Amino acid sequence: MTDETSKLWDGRFTEATDAFVESFTASVSFDQVLALYDIEGSLAHARMLQAVGVINANELGAMQQGLEAIAADIKAGQFEWSIALEDVHMNIERALTDRIGDVGKKLHTGRSRNDQVATDIRLYLRDVIDTITDKIRHLQEGILDLAENETGTIMPGMTHLQVAQPVSFAHHLMAWFEMIDRDHERFTDCRRRVNSMPLGAAALAGTTYPIDRRLTAELLSFETIAANSLDAVSDRDFAIEFCSASSILLMHLSRWSEEMILWASPQFSFIDLPDRFCTGSSIMPQKKNPDVPELVRGKTGRVFGSLVALLTVMKGQPLAYNKDNQEDKEPLFDTATTVLQCLTAFADMIPAIEPQRDNMRAATLRGFSTATDLADYLVRRGLPFRDAHDVVGRLVGLGIRKGCDLSELSLTDLQSASELIEADVFEVLTLEGSLAARNHLGGTAPEQVAAAIKSARARLLEQDQART
Repeated sequence: MTDETSKLWDGRFTEATDAFVESFTASVSFDQVLALYDIEGSLAHARMLQAVGVINANELGAMQQGLEAIAADIKAGQFEWSIALEDVHMNIERALTDRIGDVGKKLHTGRSRNDQVATDIRLYLRDVIDTITDKIRHLQEGILDLAENETGTIMPGMTHLQVAQPVSFAHHLMAWFEMIDRDHERFTDCRRRVNSMPLGAAALAGTTYPIDRRLTAELLSFETIAANSLDAVSDRDFAIEFCSASSILLMHLSRWSEEMILWASPQFSFIDLPDRFCTGSSIMPQKKNPDVPELVRGKTGRVFGSLVALLTVMKGQPLAYNKDNQEDKEPLFDTATTVLQCLTAFADMIPAIEPQRDNMRAATLRGFSTATDLADYLVRRGLPFRDAHDVVGRLVGLGIRKGCDLSELSLTDLQSASELIEADVFEVLTLEGSLAARNHLGGTAPEQVAAAIKSARARLLEQDQART
């Protein structure tokens, strides 16, 4: 049995590693997340080595048996990790050698920890992205389920957080759907670049052994093979791209969170969040705090920070691999965990939103939201738009002074601003009329929103069929 305190690389050294340096440079406390992916990569590498004649069938069998037993121990929480062995790779390799003897030392033939870790991260991230895209789909289905019942629910569409024009609640929800659909597209596209195999690049220049990289890629289900050995071991673009896609996704979830926090407040009262997604106050018994969306809004910052951290880690590195790259894992792992948690929360919370329809409608009536409809009415009667804008502005001022909406002004009041206004004007000043008038692709008319929901469901089905 090999001395645990000895390093797999210590042949060149004449003194032991300083205790602080050993702790400072070790990564096993966090990179053990990659353990099962490391074993998956090692099994494929061993099969390739046997196929090209570097090891024999008996040696392969021993490696497979040993690695599978180690994997079982890891899954059961019975594997003992050693900081003296630095990282996940050396811990597993030492355990394999302890189990099967010197045959275990042959596993590292034709590879380096540089291409090994790059492969492990890609295998890990590939699975993470698949889980993320599945959760995005779950969230999208929840949005569609909620929107389907709200095509006629009127709420104020806003710009500058001021009432602008009437929209339906379903139309607003479908804006969320489109935002997250782009996120799904970004992660799917990112996965293509993640799914490129660096194994075989060895330390930086390739290897003198007769390896078969195509076979290894096939065994690990990689779509492409990294074309340049220098780039293969030092590339972390795929991790940065993942954190970028994650940052955009969390930015979207944070915007939704902000809206839900506002909408759930007594000042808006547009929605009610079920109690299970809220908490109370230790001192104020009446409080119902929207902690889930608040936390998602807050966690966005740590994902943004991870993106900046990875960009900073990479910005000054010469080719090829450098120890700096050890700092890629914690931000990456934290980003993946945070994104999955936030998506899980949203996927459960969004379908459970309870719209307060009367409050939404009342708020829409308070902000002269049909002013543009009145201007359009005058334009159809021949008045230039800028003149119509001025007329309606004066009528809004009158409504403010009288404390009523445009639809509540008398015909005489309306005609005092323009003789072009007739009794049929009240048809365009209703909230329902305003929605129905925007009956075009992408508009907020109920039939258009219903069509958008139907189209979105078909799109999800088509994309899922293509994926399978």
